[in-house]
Amino acid sequence: MTAPGGDTQHGIRRRNLARVLRTVAAQGPLSRPAVAARIGLTRAGVAPLVEELLRAGLLVEAGRAATGGRGRPGGELAVSDRGPAGIGAEIGVDHLAVCAVDLRGRVRARGAADAANRHSAPGPVLRRLSALLAEVTGRIGAEGLRPAGLAVAVPGLVARGATTVVHAPNLGWRSVDLAPQLAGATDPADGSPALPLTVENEANLGALAELRLGGGDGRPAPPPDFVHVSAEIGIGAAVVVDGRLLRGARGFAGELGHVPVRPEGPACDCGGRGCLEQYAGEEAVLRAVGLTPAQAAAHPGPGARTGLLARRAAEGDPVVVRALHEAGTALGIALAGAVNLLDPRAVVLGGALAGLAPWVLPSLERELALRTAVAADPERAGGPVVTVSRLGADGPLLGAAHAALQAVLDDPLRSWAPAHSPRNGIR
Repeated sequence: MTAPGGDTQHGIRRRNLARVLRTVAAQGPLSRPAVAARIGLTRAGVAPLVEELLRAGLLVEAGRAATGGRGRPGGELAVSDRGPAGIGAEIGVDHLAVCAVDLRGRVRARGAADAANRHSAPGPVLRRLSALLAEVTGRIGAEGLRPAGLAVAVPGLVARGATTVVHAPNLGWRSVDLAPQLAGATDPADGSPALPLTVENEANLGALAELRLGGGDGRPAPPPDFVHVSAEIGIGAAVVVDGRLLRGARGFAGELGHVPVRPEGPACDCGGRGCLEQYAGEEAVLRAVGLTPAQAAAHPGPGARTGLLARRAAEGDPVVVRALHEAGTALGIALAGAVNLLDPRAVVLGGALAGLAPWVLPSLERELALRTAVAADPERAGGPVVTVSRLGADGPLLGAAHAALQAVLDDPLRSWAPAHSPRNGIR
């Protein structure tokens, strides 16, 4: 039977199940009447949907709530603390990290390790990551949670809709398929998927985290159109248009670090010259302040070197302040092209840049004002708003964990089943 608009009854039911689950996850605990009111269905229409989600273990009934009308009070609904978990992992140049989030978005377990991954063969890196994954999934298993999916953030180009890292210059990887090498991602007996695996560029996952988690703590939610810039050793960007990632034909959109800002500049690992990364990447700034690679290596781990630069800048070190000013200038030049082309409402600085914003922003904003056409628009004075992500360096990892839950939120009963159900293929 086909509903208006070409939808089937089954399709409408699946969509309404997702609406109920999302509403309770975001706003619960809620009574059944409150859920019905929020999603625009009748109480009678919501009742069977709620019962299905209760049977699947995705919702639980947490006490009683007065309805304000006749009849039996309805139970308050909340998402289960013992249901699915999204597993996010991050492969950084000098670290590995894993975290698990539940349907409420709470981080339930986390593990991290310093790791010299640059120009390391993929095998040893992925074995270390597999060990971290086993540790985190073991901890959430003890709390009654089961993985619903795994998403891995990588600093490089990822084939669209695939699990292959096409090129990660700062890792030295080319054409590396993560699926066969990650323990737990495939069934060792036949190589079939043990749980859904997503591999994604770290800047894209940082942008998705900004969309879902960027508001709060007194901050407004991000607009539906923005450019998210993430930096560590390299510099990446993600473009969000109308609340969706702009991926490009092959999934490679957002390589801001390899936009040339000075065509006659130094050679870059990508094969070009004068790329933004050579002026505003972490290594470029460290060189500019006189830190040798050996000295920089004495500060391993995510955010450690950025923290060192921030402390020295806060103390008024003129060499560091000047280097960050020049990095902001280069970043502003590169971003001006993106702003003129895409006209976003905002530019969001994430990753390592978030911790350096007080010293990077002034020169960045000056270049944007000088170089963008929208700066002359009286209704958009100064061009897009430049903001700093409250998630900082955690953005890609949190974005990965939330992305791993997406299938459950989009299609709850197809993607999830009680532990005893034969439909559950997660091991």
